[in-house]
Amino acid sequence: MRQLFSHSSFFKFYILLGLALCVVLLIALGGRSFIEQVRREDYREQLVALPMSLMTHQLGEVSEDERSLLLSRFTERLGMQLTLRRIDEVKLGYFASKRIKRGSVLVTDDPWRLRQRVPGTGDEWLLEASLPVWSERQWQGSMLLLGEWLATLPYEEHEAALAALRSGSWPLSLLQTLPDNLTPKQQGQLALGNVLTLLSSEKLSISLLYQLPNSSSWLLAGPITRGDTLPMNLQLPLLLGAMAVLCLIIYLIMRRIETRMARLELAATRIASGRLETRVKVESDDSLGRLGMAFNGMASQVQTLLRGQQEMIRAVSHELRTPVARIRFAVQMVEDMTDQPAIRRQLQGIDADIAELDELVDEILTYARLGGETVNGAELEMALVDCRAMAERVIDTLAPLHEGLTIELTDGADIELLAEPRYLQRALQNLVSNACRYGKKHITIRLWSEAQLVRIDVEDDGPGIPAEARTDIFKPFTRLDDSRARSLGGYGLGLSIVQKIMAGHGGSVTVDTSPTLGGARFTLLVPRRESLA
Repeated sequence: MRQLFSHSSFFKFYILLGLALCVVLLIALGGRSFIEQVRREDYREQLVALPMSLMTHQLGEVSEDERSLLLSRFTERLGMQLTLRRIDEVKLGYFASKRIKRGSVLVTDDPWRLRQRVPGTGDEWLLEASLPVWSERQWQGSMLLLGEWLATLPYEEHEAALAALRSGSWPLSLLQTLPDNLTPKQQGQLALGNVLTLLSSEKLSISLLYQLPNSSSWLLAGPITRGDTLPMNLQLPLLLGAMAVLCLIIYLIMRRIETRMARLELAATRIASGRLETRVKVESDDSLGRLGMAFNGMASQVQTLLRGQQEMIRAVSHELRTPVARIRFAVQMVEDMTDQPAIRRQLQGIDADIAELDELVDEILTYARLGGETVNGAELEMALVDCRAMAERVIDTLAPLHEGLTIELTDGADIELLAEPRYLQRALQNLVSNACRYGKKHITIRLWSEAQLVRIDVEDDGPGIPAEARTDIFKPFTRLDDSRARSLGGYGLGLSIVQKIMAGHGGSVTVDTSPTLGGARFTLLVPRRESLA
């Protein structure tokens, strides 16, 4: 079954990866197709830029009466149907209007339809040209019109006039000598006033050569090429787009994995804090799903083992009470039957040992009960606790038992806290008892109210606790010095019980050095909860 899950997991992963690559490929193909469409439109616009710019430039320089004659001559030269229309009569989209205002040429094909604003007319007129297909006639007609226009200008203005035109993909230049590679026949064609078409093998470029009328200069247009590779300004957006889509797909996949890993982390954190009932939701049978199932199995096993351990401790502790009670009863009977001082002293020692054993059983039962009740803090019966009154009750209970010590509660604000009253008082009493056991003269209890929690400090003037041992003292049955601890009493469970109580309240207990008394300072941190009302 595990091998089947593994094959299924890898199969799903490869399917997902293949789909991601297919999506990226389709987007790349679509992007390239879109860019090719843009390139075609840009090429057509560059191709018609020279004749359209030449016609609109000349139309803008003449009066309205002369425009009809110019349109007739342009039509004859270029083989186009030309029309002048007012811009406000033409329905244009937002982007088309913006391009028209910038002086660009709008081009549509099949059939070809060209539009450009006529400058110098107050932006009121639009030149429209239509033709079935762009052919060599338009190339040669553009050169003838350009030559005729330049012939009307002084020679010294030719360069400036060419620079003022939007030539598009037609690089224009004036030659004073003919190229060396022309044949006599080609030179004859130029002398007759014809437009000569020159073809170059390099990128199949085309150049147009025309001799200006009544001049010894030649007009060269070209070379005119259509690039066979995408320009960098188009390649870069395509590459960035493909990378962005691929990164988005990888991000979505990794986000799903990260979300599931975060659930595992949260579940592990909750179990580490004592909430052993926590389980991970298993959504699939892939590697993370199998990890979740293994995690749930581990949590169930740990919960079962701890529950069994707690039940065994309870059972053993309860079973110990019966023989302890019988032994105490027998000791009392023997004590009543003899008056010998030596025997009575031995019996009193046995009775003290029995009392110590009985107290140990109580501590073990308390520790086991807390292990079951405070694993989840919601199981505690919460109520409002007056912290000052609770501390005073602890002092009233322990002060008579330690007449040589001064136990005091420092001044502080009255604090009410939502907690389990009996267990919280037990935690504070354990800390004060521990301080009384090792303190010399003074024990101090301090209450602090903070925004999110309540802090209770218990300080003494005893020898303190070494820094390297401050973690171990909260382990069950741990004593820093067994001989001294036995002479002073205690079983190593008091601080463990405090830690259990604090965990049940969602708080903690820490230990450091008292800044005022020099001994140990134990601190209870209890988070504030919302009111029961």
